[in-house]
Amino acid sequence: MRGIVRPGWMARQALAGTAMFLLVACGSPPRVRATDVAASPTASSPTPSRAVSSQPSVTTTRLGPPVVVLPSPAAARAVVVTPPVLDGPPVPPLIAFNFPEPAVSFATPAFESGRTAYTTNDELRAILHGLARSGGQGPQDTDIAVLPLGSSQSGVPIEALAFTRPASAAAPATPVAAPPVATAPGTVPTPVAPTPAVAAPSETPSRRPSVLLLAGQHGDEPAGTEALVVVAQAIAAGRFDRVLDQVDIYLVPRVNPDGAALGQRDAVDGSDVNRDHLLLRTPEAAAVAQLVRDVAPLVVLDLHEYAVDAGFAARFGAVQRFDALLQYATVGNEPPFFTKAAEEWFRTPLLASLASNRLTAEWYYTLSEDLADKRLTMGGVGADIGRNAQGLKNAVSLLLETRGRGIGRTDLKRRVQTDVVAVGSVLGSAAAHAADLVKLRQYVERDIAAQACRGEAVLDAAPTPSEHVIAVIDAQTGAVRRVTVVWDSALELRVLKSRPRPCGYWLAASESDAVRRLRQLGIDVQQIDEAGEVRGETYREIAFDATVASADGLPRLRVQTQPVLLDVVAGGYFVSLEQPLANLAIAALEPESPYGFAARRVIGDVRAEARVLGRPDMRTITVP
Repeated sequence: MRGIVRPGWMARQALAGTAMFLLVACGSPPRVRATDVAASPTASSPTPSRAVSSQPSVTTTRLGPPVVVLPSPAAARAVVVTPPVLDGPPVPPLIAFNFPEPAVSFATPAFESGRTAYTTNDELRAILHGLARSGGQGPQDTDIAVLPLGSSQSGVPIEALAFTRPASAAAPATPVAAPPVATAPGTVPTPVAPTPAVAAPSETPSRRPSVLLLAGQHGDEPAGTEALVVVAQAIAAGRFDRVLDQVDIYLVPRVNPDGAALGQRDAVDGSDVNRDHLLLRTPEAAAVAQLVRDVAPLVVLDLHEYAVDAGFAARFGAVQRFDALLQYATVGNEPPFFTKAAEEWFRTPLLASLASNRLTAEWYYTLSEDLADKRLTMGGVGADIGRNAQGLKNAVSLLLETRGRGIGRTDLKRRVQTDVVAVGSVLGSAAAHAADLVKLRQYVERDIAAQACRGEAVLDAAPTPSEHVIAVIDAQTGAVRRVTVVWDSALELRVLKSRPRPCGYWLAASESDAVRRLRQLGIDVQQIDEAGEVRGETYREIAFDATVASADGLPRLRVQTQPVLLDVVAGGYFVSLEQPLANLAIAALEPESPYGFAARRVIGDVRAEARVLGRPDMRTITVP
């Protein structure tokens, strides 16, 4: 399938030629008015109930200004609960021997003497505002600014800290490139020759390449937030100036402040913010989407913590071995060159950096709730997960989960150190490959836009069953041993459902909410300004079937398509796939995408949208 590759996948396979699929229906299609399709009752549809030589170090010195707590805005309906931080169960010495405390010190409130709580929302806000400063106009002057991204569901500000330099500080972008030439194995090919324009690239002369660091999507995973405070202090102190010569850096240390205040995983309404990066139902996910839309990061690193699960010991008689679990975007239609860049330019040097600091790592995996099930499954493949949504936005998107959820403050310093080392590696890799990443994105985005009206698009996919050997710590002896496990690999996906890629999608005028979400995601939407006729396919819902749910537990919406000549009227919308975010648009708008707008009932009636099979000749205006 297109998009998910093994790490050793050869570059020459990325551009294997494909014949254009001509979407011509047999016979003469019926003529259907768009307004009729959208408005008619639904009698048959059920109702939805690589290493870097000069890598910065940020681990030894207390940095940053004294903490002065800023008052919260008067209008904020802040969650003020600060739950007690409970230590995890006592760790037997034979197990603890494998996780020695690093000889470092950190200057976040959580590491103050006698402290039992983590950095609070007010303390975090004070630190961010305390670091802010104007950098002047010189090419080496760094501006540090607090960016308001919105508020949580309880009114707590969600803020980013931006470390930026004038656009002239960035090396000029090279021309957009043609298909990569063959290179030696183990290298990511660099495009070489300019090609005609197809769609505007994300990078322009006025924008420097950027990296986005996220933490705290889950409120009970505190190490990432503490680590980004340490990193922010280090950047402000000049320890990352060589990185800032190449890229701007944006940090969001706590995406979910309500969850952090309550000590719970989810947002205050029970939503999993990390599973809301396609629908954007929560203000927390919408805040991240807006920042990504505004700065178009080339690299995104999302910090989490994995659960130290008693069920693991029950299954394997062993304890999880690893300080960090890693994964990059693994989702249908993910651009394969970004997968290769993620593996070779980022994950490989990250593993080396962790190892040099005596920290251990493995692919990210999860366990089922069934203690009889010894299967380990890599991280999810849904387009709604933050890691995958950012990948479909044509960024190198990385997940790092430290060993920590459910064990309170146990090994907190080691967990934060793991994140700090990882962030240093990722920033070093981004700086070393900044120019290559710009060229790579420009090529990939033009390639994606050129795929409109031809080829296949993956709508639904699943991990591939396999075996894998992992290291564990014997629960009785504390010795490290290896076990072979049944392993669901997300590095190569099984296609469950695909469909010929259309030229775009029509949406009825009634779907303004769907259009708003598409624009928040950065997807270009055009509003139809005059009536016209397009060749397309309408949908008819035939099942919303829980019995065909995959491992993600979601029921699948099933539809039939009908070729039509669609009479569209002014006021409706057209989402062309001749744009860089076409793969994200497919994930959102195909009804049989299990994470999309129809399956999740953002679009309540599948007849309010249609596939457009030819380039429409009509006047449109861009939706802001």
